[in-house]
Amino acid sequence: MEESHVIFGIHSIVEALRQGKDIEKIILLRDSDNPKLKEIEGLAEQNTIKVSYVPIQKFKKYEQLNHQGAIAHTSKISYSDFEETVEKVLEIKEKPLFLLLDGITDVRNLGAILRTAECTGVDAVILPKSGSAQVNNETIKTSAGAAFNIPICKVNHLKDALFYLKSSGVEIVAVTEKTNTSVYELELNKPLALLMGGEGEGIQPSILKMADVKGKLPMLGSIESLNVSVACGVILYECLRQQNMTITK
Repeated sequence: MEESHVIFGIHSIVEALRQGKDIEKIILLRDSDNPKLKEIEGLAEQNTIKVSYVPIQKFKKYEQLNHQGAIAHTSKISYSDFEETVEKVLEIKEKPLFLLLDGITDVRNLGAILRTAECTGVDAVILPKSGSAQVNNETIKTSAGAAFNIPICKVNHLKDALFYLKSSGVEIVAVTEKTNTSVYELELNKPLALLMGGEGEGIQPSILKMADVKGKLPMLGSIESLNVSVACGVILYECLRQQNMTITK
């Protein structure tokens, strides 16, 4: 446990929630009769933060802390404000590249994607606050530190982020098997936001409908799909190729 990334005690957590601190998850003592825990739960719901009720045994590793049946795990990175980040990028780049991840739940996949995104010049990675893997120690390790070098934004709803990007003149390209168009047929040398889906279900249907264009990766073998981090790497380097960028060591 890294105490620098833990907030303990009811009043401390309530205050952190009110101040909008980057909190990944909260654990509360199950069967507690303390009404203040409900206040934490309500504030967490407002901020789309996951709350778990656990038995007292789960608090054993925190027994040296005056936790009062409440522990909050804070983010190990600083998240960037979505709208501010988009506007800043649009001001300085003619052809920005954003990456939106819908339902990536494996921390190692997320880390690998962040590493490739940083290497291919992605301007920002956008995640939903709920239903997404945490940027934890394993994510950071897998990313080879890239998690500290690329803006990462968390939004309440990906739909709102997509609306904002579309209204800003950014084309939404969904990488999905649910199309007959190859990614190699797409025009990717423009202001672009790539939309990638999770490991199991892919892009949610309601999210997929918002894409301007869709493309799939050709599959010649018997396996129907690639690992999402591998697929993401393929499409990001196709973006690089189309942008005619020189790759140097």
